[in-house]
Amino acid sequence: MRKILHIDMDAFYASVEQRDNPTLRGKPVAVGGDPTTRGVVAAASYEARKYGVRSAIPMSRAVRLCPSLVIVRPDFQKYRAVSQQVFALYREVTPLVEPLSLDEAYLDVTENSWGETLGVNVAKRLKTAITDTTRLTASAGVAPNKFLAKIASGWQKPDGLTVVAPERVEKFLAGLPVDALWGVGPVTAARLREHGIEKLTDVRARPLADLEAVVGSLAPWLMNLAHGRDERRVEPNRPSKSSSCERTYASDLSGMQEIRQEIDRMARDVAAWLRKRAITARTVTIKVRYDDFTTVTRSHSTPQMSDDPEAIATRALTLLGKTEAGVRPVRLLGVGVHNLSTDGDDASEPSAELRLPFS
Repeated sequence: MRKILHIDMDAFYASVEQRDNPTLRGKPVAVGGDPTTRGVVAAASYEARKYGVRSAIPMSRAVRLCPSLVIVRPDFQKYRAVSQQVFALYREVTPLVEPLSLDEAYLDVTENSWGETLGVNVAKRLKTAITDTTRLTASAGVAPNKFLAKIASGWQKPDGLTVVAPERVEKFLAGLPVDALWGVGPVTAARLREHGIEKLTDVRARPLADLEAVVGSLAPWLMNLAHGRDERRVEPNRPSKSSSCERTYASDLSGMQEIRQEIDRMARDVAAWLRKRAITARTVTIKVRYDDFTTVTRSHSTPQMSDDPEAIATRALTLLGKTEAGVRPVRLLGVGVHNLSTDGDDASEPSAELRLPFS
């Protein structure tokens, strides 16, 4: 039986800022952009979360929820440095470390350099080492597979440790809602609930054909997770699957020339990212959010891989022509590359370390 850890730093960006600036400790803190220029929350301290402030919400809304909110501009160079300290600790224990972002990772500690036979002991020692090294806390989940470990790590935040032993898996699963399942977002969860599927036990009670009628090809995957089955291995060299660049504008863009210039610049930016890491891409995607927050994406894939700036920019601009940009005001634009291939090693870097999420 494998021993898998999922370790997640607690309110990482905000906690680093509170650590480094004593005047922020105990106060509601949000790391992110200017609320007057459509900035968003990148991270919120636990004090801020009590007011409903969460990552990815507009900073203007965060300030309305918490008028005493302290806003700090992000310093990703500093966060990367702390992340490197933490990951160095992980790799002292096992080479099987799969980064998910700067602040979370899976570890397979079935065999480990400490000779610990219990995953919980590895997790305790790592949590202590993280605090001693960085003066920050992390929450950990210990389980027989990645799916269960991921859920467990969020169970008792902050500074939590939850163990799902093999004999406790069934009891642990019994109380979980459907949106605990990996791959079930708000839309899919609402669709499942419309069909009376509220909990994981409800998923298991349905014939696979009935589940397929609701969620299509996702059904077998959800059924396996609902039974606590997840055979995915920890992949220490997990390649980046995509990279992207996007921007929310202080004032809506309405001129097509300016919009095209922005898309062209972003496309060349992601192409430069590809070339720097000796990576090529098959798919180019653009993202357009109109002034009413309606968001559309357009993608184009070719059999040939490419890192050519001219080709990627041309494809992105062609995709732009399939939107209503220029007819409708635009508040956000983005360009991404997907379906990546590499012969180098740099693609194993966690994608969140490279860019903010495109989705």
